[in-house]
Amino acid sequence: MNIKKRKAVLIALVYMVFMFPVYSNAMHIMEGFLDPLWCAVWAAASLPFVLIGFNKISKILKETPEKKLLLALCGAFIFVLSALKLPSVTGSTSHPTGTGLAAILFGPAPTAVLGLIVLVFQALFLAHGGLSTLGANTFSMAVAGPLVAYAVFKSLKKVNVKLAVFMAAFLERVYTN
Repeated sequence: MNIKKRKAVLIALVYMVFMFPVYSNAMHIMEGFLDPLWCAVWAAASLPFVLIGFNKISKILKETPEKKLLLALCGAFIFVLSALKLPSVTGSTSHPTGTGLAAILFGPAPTAVLGLIVLVFQALFLAHGGLSTLGANTFSMAVAGPLVAYAVFKSLKKVNVKLAVFMAAFLERVYTN
């Protein structure tokens, strides 16, 4: 790829990141914050992705059982990374999620399952989020972010793989919370 085309792609990506910012002041939606109706709506919105994810994971493990360890490692990576609280400019905290890596390796559907498992553990053991808001948090962290990461990676990997991985992880984080 020539230099002019690379510069154009880089300028377009920078423009996309800075012209469409997403502001976040919290880690997860806390327990009891959402109305029960919205809890049900978000759970219903997340459910198809999780069910498709379970089917994809089953298919992946039947075809290549040796990927079980890598899948578990991605889940552990998501858990550890998303358990970190980092100070934010707004005075709140934020955190990386790590779902971009799983989306690149396995696709967005299996990542939805990994994200759901991580969110259940965080709600029960770390008091991040809650069980009633699990659907909304799942959609934010485990559906929307991985879909963005996967789409960005697939569209940029032919241009430059390193740039594709970086932009997928970066934009996944920007659009997750």
